[in-house]
Amino acid sequence: MRAFITGGAGFIGSHLADALIARGDTVTILDNMSTGSQTNIAHLEGKITVHTGDIRDEALVDKLVAESDIVFHMAAALGVKNIMEHTIESIDRNFNGSEVVLNAATKHNKRLIIASTSEIYGKNPNQPLHEESDRVVGAPQKIRWTYSDAKALEEAVAHTLHKTHGLKVTTVRFFNTVGPRQTGRYGMVVPRFVQAALNNESIPVHGDGTQSRVFCHVQDAVKAVLAIVDIDSTIGDYFNVGGVGETTIKELATKIIERTGSQSKLVYVPFTEAYGVGFEDMQRRVPDISKVKAKLGWSPTHTLDSIIDSVAQHLKK
Repeated sequence: MRAFITGGAGFIGSHLADALIARGDTVTILDNMSTGSQTNIAHLEGKITVHTGDIRDEALVDKLVAESDIVFHMAAALGVKNIMEHTIESIDRNFNGSEVVLNAATKHNKRLIIASTSEIYGKNPNQPLHEESDRVVGAPQKIRWTYSDAKALEEAVAHTLHKTHGLKVTTVRFFNTVGPRQTGRYGMVVPRFVQAALNNESIPVHGDGTQSRVFCHVQDAVKAVLAIVDIDSTIGDYFNVGGVGETTIKELATKIIERTGSQSKLVYVPFTEAYGVGFEDMQRRVPDISKVKAKLGWSPTHTLDSIIDSVAQHLKK
């Protein structure tokens, strides 16, 4: 199978490339290296074809889609810090860039997997979140939600193209996917905490630390994506992909200190200090993954301990 991955030098995209190569597929990636890195794919040199460019380049994307059998659209501007600091560029890349990919996949009748996000559910208090849960987001001036808005619109366009033009698309909503190669530059909590712990530095916990999440190892997430690809009945459908075991951010930081043998202490930082006045966050984000379990027979295998250990091992290199 000829696979084309947008954002293939990124965190999830590079792990997906690993898995596709391992099963004998041909892999071409497109990445502008803004959040991706050559380091993530250096071990695949000679095994994949790499194009450095932007998904908003219509001619290039059209060519690469036409030459593929399946498209994995993993490219996105993401991370709360990044979205808050580069809002307009992020909206442009996340929606307009996605539109280019969607149009090319429709034009050439290609199988398409879209990487979406649990962010689309916003701050819906009704947990756990299932695929039909309502979107609950803040006012338009709360720019923290622009990532959620752009990804939701991307999903809506993809769904419409499936209904009107037969686009063979499946949407995967990733919940707090973590693991080796993820960077803390854009606010990702696990690599930030682990790096601070390894350096015996203070660990900055935003708010009071009682907000909770469920973390999923990237290798588990990639296995779910490949399972989706292998079942035609997933076309036109949506799937939550996430882990099990809800934990508060304070508990996460404490566990990281324990697992790394660190001397770090927790420091509580108000959201207003971290992100500015008016920032909003969701208190809980818990995935309902019963659908992906029932339809694909997939379940996450990594525990929070094994996730922390794998991140720590990677950061020690």
